[in-house]
Amino acid sequence: MSKPSCAARAALASLAAVIALTGCESMSERQRGTAAGAGIGAATGAVVGSATGGKAGTGAAIGGVVGAVAGNLWSKRMEQKRAEMQRTTEGTGIAVVRTPDNQLKLNVPSDFSFDSGSAQIKPQMRPVLDQFAQGLDPKMRVTIVGHTDSVGGEDLNNRLSVDRAVNVRAYLGTHGVDASRMIANGRGEREPIAGNDTPAGRAQNRRVEIFLSEPSSRG
Repeated sequence: MSKPSCAARAALASLAAVIALTGCESMSERQRGTAAGAGIGAATGAVVGSATGGKAGTGAAIGGVVGAVAGNLWSKRMEQKRAEMQRTTEGTGIAVVRTPDNQLKLNVPSDFSFDSGSAQIKPQMRPVLDQFAQGLDPKMRVTIVGHTDSVGGEDLNNRLSVDRAVNVRAYLGTHGVDASRMIANGRGEREPIAGNDTPAGRAQNRRVEIFLSEPSSRG
């Protein structure tokens, strides 16, 4: 068997480093993104550099820098806000996640946020929204999306989902979030995440999703 080329060895080494680093539990979301981007960029740079007549090592170094920048679209501010919201929502059933396109997403179940058939924000949701609004950079953007289950008419569910999103936007607006940076819309019953044929499934579908993004993280 022939020995692997220098480019191949560099690529394999870079990818091995990615696997080792991103598996480290002590790393933050931001650090994992940087490590993954750097490793993949280095592997790609090594192969491209060799194929085009350049040095594999040089290509790997350049690719690593480019990849690190691309992988680090999740900023320190977003990581801090994610950690804050996870602490605030612990034990509430609210899911706080980083989306594949580098947005911070809060999935708020309606039994925590609204009574059935109502668009009035429950008192227990207000501290969560207060923490969300605190310290946001003015350039960050917020999108609020309301969802319902399939009980009731489609028109009613559409209105209810919009009203819930609009009320969340209004609440955040009174707590310092620039209204021009917020979008509120409702999807009614059109985007279920579970079956509507059981009470548990309908409960999952009744929800409000709040997305936070930075201009650079949305391309």
